[in-house]
Amino acid sequence: MRVLIIAVMAAFMAGCASNVVTDYNSATVFGNFTSWAYAPGQQDSGFTSLDDSRVRSAIEREMTRKAMKRVPDTEADLLVTWQIVPEERLEQVGVGLGFGFGRGNFGWGVSAPPPVREITEGKLVVELADRRSSEVVWRAASRRYLNENQSPETRRKLIDEVVSEMFSKYPPGLD
Repeated sequence: MRVLIIAVMAAFMAGCASNVVTDYNSATVFGNFTSWAYAPGQQDSGFTSLDDSRVRSAIEREMTRKAMKRVPDTEADLLVTWQIVPEERLEQVGVGLGFGFGRGNFGWGVSAPPPVREITEGKLVVELADRRSSEVVWRAASRRYLNENQSPETRRKLIDEVVSEMFSKYPPGLD
């Protein structure tokens, strides 16, 4: 019974861990912001990537839920930027091998660690800037990553979940 209680508590605490990290300017009065637009230059190329349209759709949905009105960038209170920041990590694949010999309290051993490969993943970062001061007033970064092995549906769901969790912490101080 004790093991079951510990397992349930561990699962509960893991569920409480946030998948996003937010930061904000504590001097900002977020109640003054009622309109938004994407920052000029947010889309430099003439093409819209698949992830670009997924992120934009998720941001637009969340801003609408916050009762924020989308307007041209010259009239907006907030300018929204986002990017997928590449991060590299090492991943061990397979198993390590080793052997040894010995007698009594003395022995020798040799082992080789499992093979390691470098993986590049993308971390979603969303920033809101005050158009008048051109200063970032709120920033959210994901702790969950996009990678090239994910299916389109998995990527869409992940982006939707992460953006939804980001904006659940906006405006700050309401949680």
